[in-house]
Amino acid sequence: MPKVKQLALAGLLLAVLILFERFISIETQLLRISFAYVPYILAGWLLGPLWTGVIGVAGDLLGMLLMPKAGFFAGFTLNALLTGLIYGVFLHNRPTGRGLIIRFVISLIIVHAAIHLGLTTLWLSIMYKKAFLIIIGGRVIANLIELPVEFASMLLIMRFLEKPAKVYLGFGAGDKDAVECEDDAGENNSDSGTDSKNASKLFQYEEERQDTYLGGR
Repeated sequence: MPKVKQLALAGLLLAVLILFERFISIETQLLRISFAYVPYILAGWLLGPLWTGVIGVAGDLLGMLLMPKAGFFAGFTLNALLTGLIYGVFLHNRPTGRGLIIRFVISLIIVHAAIHLGLTTLWLSIMYKKAFLIIIGGRVIANLIELPVEFASMLLIMRFLEKPAKVYLGFGAGDKDAVECEDDAGENNSDSGTDSKNASKLFQYEEERQDTYLGGR
């Protein structure tokens, strides 16, 4: 996969992440609703854990510089890194179909349970000096609503983008080359078989000719 295409796609998804997180989101002191999951999941699916982790961290830091909504807190940067790594590990280079759906569901559950409900709630309790159990109550309801919405919407988006993404990133080229190599090998084997038959016929002709010569002599 060309590095230039990876870099271009990473830059595009980074811009979308910043746009969704900082400009198109509903945010209160303890709760935020946004479409930031879209670039995270697409990056994990198409680019892998390393790229997605970098996109998450860069999106958090650049977002703070462009449109700060609160003081910088390193815990949220860690959340961005972990979210990218989780989606990348579970979704990248995985076969499409039922297996990918199962991995997608597992990654969503881990991100919502461990990151959104676990770490984010912990960071908010530290920042605003409120009890963890008080904060998590409303967040559980919000995450239970978000989970099926994210699953259904991203499943449609991934199916829609599957073929264009493969063409852009060059997936499947190796399979095509392999098929062509197999065809060439088959043709070579066929030619070799033909040559062997011709050689056998020639040898048989020479033997008959020799026998006729000796008999006549």
